[in-house]
Amino acid sequence: MIKVIIVDDSAVVRQVLSAEISKARDIEVVAVAADPYIARDKIVALHPDVITLDLEMPRMDGLTFLGKLMRYFPLPVIVVSSLTPRGSEMAMRALEMGAVDVVGKPGESYSVGDISALLIEKIRAAAGAKFNRVQPQAPAQAAEAPAPLFRTTHKILAIGASTGGTEAVRHVLMGLPADTPGTVIVQHMPEHFTAQFAKRLDGDCAMEVREAKCGDLVVPGVALLAPGNSHMVLRRSGTQFSVEVKGGPPVHYQRPSVDVLFHSVARQAGANAVGAILTGMGADGARGLLAMRQAGARTLAQDEQSCVVFGMPKEAINLGAVERIVPLSRMARQIIETLSARPEAVAAGKGALQ
Repeated sequence: MIKVIIVDDSAVVRQVLSAEISKARDIEVVAVAADPYIARDKIVALHPDVITLDLEMPRMDGLTFLGKLMRYFPLPVIVVSSLTPRGSEMAMRALEMGAVDVVGKPGESYSVGDISALLIEKIRAAAGAKFNRVQPQAPAQAAEAPAPLFRTTHKILAIGASTGGTEAVRHVLMGLPADTPGTVIVQHMPEHFTAQFAKRLDGDCAMEVREAKCGDLVVPGVALLAPGNSHMVLRRSGTQFSVEVKGGPPVHYQRPSVDVLFHSVARQAGANAVGAILTGMGADGARGLLAMRQAGARTLAQDEQSCVVFGMPKEAINLGAVERIVPLSRMARQIIETLSARPEAVAAGKGALQ
């Protein structure tokens, strides 16, 4: 049984989340707390497996509490935050400080049912997360790519991630050069949070990174991040790639979905694509990556040791969708080498696992 403590200053939110989470037979809400001081005492007494944490609270804000928690009593924390610019900025900071995931509070964009189903899945993933073993990676140096590759090809790089993915995606992109082929990314995040995430990545990386808009061209040197609460698919007109941002039902409880993106990349880019599936809960992206490999694309997965949650990569590996298994520390270099490989090298390397 997974033991959970809910920390939120709103009595209504505490009541709603407690009632919804308790519907899962494998999860027990052992306590609720209106502020970090109450939460501190209950954490010490009850030793929960996971905490859900609001960030905007009286007496002590959630970020201050999170910092103290990570230092003195580290355990998996899922941030439950308002879908506002301030809320998204604070949530990004929380992820950098050690929170394993973030969900938005119920509102106009997400119903109670949507949030509850997603939160239950995230609690299950967080309970098994290796968060305390995953330290912030040293900033990667953007590598130099072979000059002929990025000037002459119409390649596409597609990346998918979920729990633990914000730091993994950041680490990968920071290791890629400014002229990397057009890149499309799905990171499971709520609406509005993705804009803040893209902004932070853009400041850290050699590539330009921005939240995707419908019709954006996929061109070298630009990484497009799918916006929260919308699917993103690749489109092709002649030799030009672009993205479509659209609605639609969640896939694997997710919108945006990695599977939706990867399937479109398989159809539109085929052997001109490289796909990478990073840390994350569930199976989203596994079948899409398989479709990419079957279409001739090169496919990579993050290894278990460096994943916060070895869910999505594991599912992809089990399906036979993965050509190479790579530690996060080497993922950017492997992507560059894979994009750079000559056709004969690609043929020789098919089926290799390392």
